[in-house]
Amino acid sequence: METQIAYAFQSSQSANRFLNALKSGYVANVHAQFFKASDTVKVTYSASSSGFDRTTSELDELAERFDGREVSF
Repeated sequence: METQIAYAFQSSQSANRFLNALKSGYVANVHAQFFKASDTVKVTYSASSSGFDRTTSELDELAERFDGREVSF
């Protein structure tokens, strides 16, 4: 199942740092890109159907490090 989550940040610099961390492999098997504006990042990944999938919690923790929060789109 494909999951999409958007994160908003206080600045485009923080969003860019979050995006770069994802592109460097901090969280495995995700695709990330800027969304709507340079301070928002959309992340897409395939959720595991077996057992608990920690991807969302890992993304939330990383976004929090850069003062980001999940937003609806």
